[in-house]
Amino acid sequence: MKQLFVLCLTLGVVPGFCENRSIPVAPIALYTHFDQEPPVGVVEALHDELESIMAPMGMTFEWRSLNGVKGNELSVELAVLTFKGRCDIAGLVPHNAGNPGALGWTHVSDGNILPFSDVDCDRIRTFVQKELLGVRSPDREESFGRALGRVVAHELYHIFANTARHGSCGVGKSAYTVQELLSDDFQFEERESLALRTSKAHTVLENAAHTATPPVP
Repeated sequence: MKQLFVLCLTLGVVPGFCENRSIPVAPIALYTHFDQEPPVGVVEALHDELESIMAPMGMTFEWRSLNGVKGNELSVELAVLTFKGRCDIAGLVPHNAGNPGALGWTHVSDGNILPFSDVDCDRIRTFVQKELLGVRSPDREESFGRALGRVVAHELYHIFANTARHGSCGVGKSAYTVQELLSDDFQFEERESLALRTSKAHTVLENAAHTATPPVP
């Protein structure tokens, strides 16, 4: 976590109980900014992994580029994700960096958790690159995107569960091994899953879905 004192973004958020029931309800919006555009394979794996981790808690997302924001977008909840460095697998070398530092962090202001997270692609790649070289070449982008998705899921847990607390196991814990980032399956433990299923974001999403009326063809 790091302290943030001033950060503003003008985006539309649909009220939990829709004032205009003819408006189709948008899912949770994830606004993204990449320092450098990532490969399609990495992005697809990132999206798939986040869906795999968060769908059991009833949380679905719509990905939007922060560069295309017009100011009239609607969503029931939102978060802004900034991906730092190069989110690709070019230039892998057969050694890791030990402890590279924080792989991701969520901004906090005066003790309040804000819906802004950063993910450090360079650090994640450096951390897992030795093991990535042991993955079949056609599967490396998928493996790296999966690792990014797990870091994103961790940061979204802080945002949507509105907590700075970490779990003792699973996606919610404070530090990952290389094996956990690259394994076939990695999920939240029950306590963190419950925190997301009972979160304000989940409640707002459910209320919006139940109160919205589908548009008339």
